[in-house]
Amino acid sequence: MGPALQQLDRVFVRYQGRTLVYFGGCDYFRLAFHPGVLAAARDATVRYGLNVAASRATTGNHSIYAELENELVRFFEVDRALLTPSGYATNLVAAQGMASHVTHALIDEQAHASLDDAAELLGCQVLRFRHLSPSDLAERLRRLPDAARPLVLTDGLFAREGTIAPLADYLRLLPRNGLLLVDDAHGAGILGSSGRGTPEICGVRRENRLIQTCTLSKAFGTYGGAILGNASLIGRIVRQSRQFAGSTPLPPPLAAAALKAVQIVRSDPGLRSRLADRVRLVKDALCKTALAQPQTPSPVIAVQARTVPAAARLRKDLLRRGIYPSLIRYPGGPPRGFFRFALSSEHTHKQLDALTASLLSVSGLAALGENNTTQRRT
Repeated sequence: MGPALQQLDRVFVRYQGRTLVYFGGCDYFRLAFHPGVLAAARDATVRYGLNVAASRATTGNHSIYAELENELVRFFEVDRALLTPSGYATNLVAAQGMASHVTHALIDEQAHASLDDAAELLGCQVLRFRHLSPSDLAERLRRLPDAARPLVLTDGLFAREGTIAPLADYLRLLPRNGLLLVDDAHGAGILGSSGRGTPEICGVRRENRLIQTCTLSKAFGTYGGAILGNASLIGRIVRQSRQFAGSTPLPPPLAAAALKAVQIVRSDPGLRSRLADRVRLVKDALCKTALAQPQTPSPVIAVQARTVPAAARLRKDLLRRGIYPSLIRYPGGPPRGFFRFALSSEHTHKQLDALTASLLSVSGLAALGENNTTQRRT
């Protein structure tokens, strides 16, 4: 469990008696503190209360859920959207809906833990392919029986180091009866010219073989998750997923806040352009150093210290410059942890310059996953 932090506003936290610039978390547009989002949550609390206290399959199907799902359909240009109680739950709910239609699951070896758990729920053979490797995926697909109905599971934007899955290659390799499940928790809302996520930036068409899942707690700054896909798939999930049928849905105030947040992201392209500007500023400053990041639009800056003293020096320098030192331990990451900084549309250039200066001033640092830093900017 991490240290207790008091978030003060869109870019500052209180830590051990000090006010520090915060580059942690994943609230990429800082909508968790947006006045309109907060007002929507307050108004809905008074109007609807805190909880529907029942499953949507019984008496808990509030009208606010359909409003939010319809807004997500408009934003992502999909047939249908289905809310889930959390981003983690999206993949589990989706897997239960597909369990009887899939014979083999092929999963990126560095996929998020929720995809690992989802693969187990499919009740079929699970195979792993090398991280971001279409060639390894192709080899494993070739070994499957002719009648196989495979499902490929991958993150869209990998949160640790900011790389992007080659979705177009994966879809090209899949047989006609294969499916692709993309956990786009970190891509939805920020990637693509319209913010529709990894499928948009990879240039893949919305088709029956693609299922996109997302969370509302990152780019949209609120809470909950959503499954995005064709109407027949969503209908099957509603009918077959015990987790969906047996779960209490989002509290109505959070659904109202998410609705407002999606509307803001859809109507304000300046959020994405400001974020892209800040990403370029920092990545360009690091590009010719050992800290060079994947050249993608990902707002994640991830570095690791080669030694314990180097980690201590960076932590000390960040604190000296008034920045919270975001050292985290993430499943599958370096055992001693790594520093992960999430840039946002609301950080000032002065704050970004301070972060860059701190990173460049400390020796013994390297980009996390240096072998991935050559990915082309999309």
